[in-house]
Amino acid sequence: MSAPPDRLAPAPPPDPPRAGPRRRRGIARYVVAAVFTLLVAVAAVPDLLFGLDRRSPFVQVVSMRPWILCGVAALLVLLLVVMIFERRVLPFVAGTLAVLLVGGGMVLPRMLADDVPARGAPLRVLAFNTFEGEADAGELAALIEDQQPDVVAISESGPGFADRLSPLVDQLGYRVHVSTGDADDDDVEEVTAVVSEGLGDVEVQVGDDTSTFPYIEVTGGELDTLRFVAFHSVAPVPGSVPDWNSDLAMLSRWCSGPTPAVIAGDFNATLDHSALRAGTTGCGDAAAQRGAGLVPTWGPSPRLREFGPQIDHVFATEGIVAESFEVRDIRGSDHRAVLATLRLATS
Repeated sequence: MSAPPDRLAPAPPPDPPRAGPRRRRGIARYVVAAVFTLLVAVAAVPDLLFGLDRRSPFVQVVSMRPWILCGVAALLVLLLVVMIFERRVLPFVAGTLAVLLVGGGMVLPRMLADDVPARGAPLRVLAFNTFEGEADAGELAALIEDQQPDVVAISESGPGFADRLSPLVDQLGYRVHVSTGDADDDDVEEVTAVVSEGLGDVEVQVGDDTSTFPYIEVTGGELDTLRFVAFHSVAPVPGSVPDWNSDLAMLSRWCSGPTPAVIAGDFNATLDHSALRAGTTGCGDAAAQRGAGLVPTWGPSPRLREFGPQIDHVFATEGIVAESFEVRDIRGSDHRAVLATLRLATS
């Protein structure tokens, strides 16, 4: 016989859920978010992760950091949309946002122009890579005539290209100096410096202690104590990355040297590469000083060049500031010519 309703015993309350599994799931979610953030950081800021950008494939990836950061921004927007419906993605949002802020903090200052000193003697600099001597020498000569640079650094220019250029610029008051006098040498592994006669009796020296390409150092005359260097680094393709690191490390001899210096040419590196930043400690980049630090200078085709990296530079030691910076296209080359007007420090 069943008990009357007023004598029924209350059912015992259900056991509270155990906190252990829930806590473990929460910890696992944060661990996964941390790994996810690390993977995003490896793609966007490998130079801040134990120098990953000094080895393949990160040395190639980091050169496209502005576009990678656009991808990170798109990923952040997607995660924010998901978070509307699922709050548990918050750690993923926080990690992605942190990477975007760090990367953006490294890139955006190059779009902001520095102040230009009111005084200082001007020095007009032009740098250009001929792409194995295939560029149009006539267009380059016309650019020199129009812009009247004091010094020009030409990469991948040996006797072949110099012989085509010399007759065109000699009459403009320039002297052409090639890193080799051997007509059998090709253009790819040589460098040419074009110097205005207005600089007077300068001294030209060729250095061959780089890994592949020589450099030309111009001193004396109206340059006074200033050194101008026409420089070309080896490209960081697989197998040549150690040589690339070595070439960029050499830049410290001028940027951290005892005398003022201007180094121009094809560095095969962007300001996102830690090797270039380390080698140029003590130097400023003309493009970044004028807020043009993201303007592309290289690309395999004219259309792709609009989205390429900036690997051609004009660097100058402290006290020398860029007053202007611009790029020009010349037929036959996969590089753009870069032009900078520098203001030299006055004593």
